[in-house]
Amino acid sequence: MLFAIIYEDKPGVLDQRAAARPAHLEYLTARAASVARGGAMLDAEGKPCGSLILVEAPDLAAAEKIAAEDPYTQAGLFQRVTVRAFRQVFANGERLAG
Repeated sequence: MLFAIIYEDKPGVLDQRAAARPAHLEYLTARAASVARGGAMLDAEGKPCGSLILVEAPDLAAAEKIAAEDPYTQAGLFQRVTVRAFRQVFANGERLAG
């Protein structure tokens, strides 16, 4: 099942984010088979202000574990982390389902 993990940065953590980025990317690379899509959300100036990751996980608890163990989360970057089940309807320009 797909889950959307939405991370919202605390104000003023851009330097902390940059410092934690190598560990974050290594963490996600080690779980690449579970990561369907992912990347930074950008503010009006084009600077990272959060992240959005779509992961394949057996259940909500497993997706929440992925979010909690992310080095960005461990570094205390986020004011909010939301994990929700996601039903994909479109992919690569095609409608998949209802």
